[in-house]
Amino acid sequence: MESLLIAVLVGVAFVLFAGAVIYSTMHLKAVVPAEDREYLDPLPKWLLALWPLLRLIDYHICQRLPKRMMASSSESLRLSGLLYLMSPTQFLALCLVSMATFFGLALFALDMLDTTSILAPIGAAAFGYIYPRMWLKDSLKKRRKLMVKALPVYLDFLTMGIEAGLNMAGALGQAVAKGPAGPLKNEFAFVIRDLRSGLTRAEGLRRMEERVRIPQITSFVSAVIQAERMGASLGPTFRSQADQRRTERFQLAEKLAMEAPVKLIFPLVAFIFPVTFLVLMFPIAVKFMQSGAF
Repeated sequence: MESLLIAVLVGVAFVLFAGAVIYSTMHLKAVVPAEDREYLDPLPKWLLALWPLLRLIDYHICQRLPKRMMASSSESLRLSGLLYLMSPTQFLALCLVSMATFFGLALFALDMLDTTSILAPIGAAAFGYIYPRMWLKDSLKKRRKLMVKALPVYLDFLTMGIEAGLNMAGALGQAVAKGPAGPLKNEFAFVIRDLRSGLTRAEGLRRMEERVRIPQITSFVSAVIQAERMGASLGPTFRSQADQRRTERFQLAEKLAMEAPVKLIFPLVAFIFPVTFLVLMFPIAVKFMQSGAF
């Protein structure tokens, strides 16, 4: 009878605890203000499922942390073009969720293997915290690669527009309208918006340079500003810049092609050569064994 009463009390206590947790979670979620994403980028599918949890952690924890902790994340998000996807505090919330997820997976794996370890969950949590930053770094590299690849095409559009008699704003408008989609198209659209808002051509281009921080864009902006100050025509400037960017792309391709044999040495030595020697030596070894040499 006493054991039954204890079981009932434990069950009631568990139900009350679960109810309190659910009520607290619902209350914390209810106080989170609504988010207006009309002028923000759409969320990817994998992030859409986690977004309510991220906003909950962001509002109650991350937004209360010192702003200096978000400085590096804010700069990385801005350079990678993801600042219109999430704020620095939301990115920190993503890091915390990833850390907790990897920590839980490590504990589950240790429980399935029936082993105990302290370093494994700690290492998994550290990797989980770093993983979103690795994704951010890869996004930045991909964005810069796409911009460098599309730059000669847009320079050709600008050259044709200037030589056809358009001004800088008109040539940029034609380049944005006819050019391939990508991050560089968005940046030139921002330049057009800045020019229409009253900024000078140099100021608009300098703002684009500050947003992307790519050497090729910096060279292009410096050449345009210098040509404007000296009164030179922009058509030859754009054409020389396009030729220079294409030359750099061919040189980079040649460099990567020359590095390929060096990078193939380790896979050849570690994986291909041993298998080749095994295939060649196995019949010889079998013949020696059949002949009684061994």
